[in-house]
Amino acid sequence: MAIRNIRKDEDPILRKKAKKVEKIDERVKTLLEDMRETMYDADGVGLAATQVGVLKRIILVDVGEGLLEMINPEIVKSCGEALDEEGCLSLPGVNGVVPRPEAVTVKGLNPQGQEIVIEAKNLFARAICHEIDHLNGVLFTDRIVE
Repeated sequence: MAIRNIRKDEDPILRKKAKKVEKIDERVKTLLEDMRETMYDADGVGLAATQVGVLKRIILVDVGEGLLEMINPEIVKSCGEALDEEGCLSLPGVNGVVPRPEAVTVKGLNPQGQEIVIEAKNLFARAICHEIDHLNGVLFTDRIVE
């Protein structure tokens, strides 16, 4: 395992769309391990592969309810709207109020390649949406309303 560099500010990779993971091989598993170590080392609650310079559709989220590792995440349902302040490991020192769904249903694959469906609310839903935005080249600053 290794701590990877988190891409910051105007790094062009943060604006690129990540590609679907076609095969969960040792490289993907190593990336997941490195992302875990990197996220926890940086005291983050989420991390997308693009933030460590890899254009793969992989996210991690841990808001204190346990670690979610998801490959090829896709929001299949959302409801409600909540405004709350966000920050980002890729934009240190920047915060802003962002509208996000109150609840989301997300499907994807776990590290073993099995399909999983997650129902998330509040901060957990917000963090998942934030990380999926990263996979689409969208930063939270694009969504700030206050």
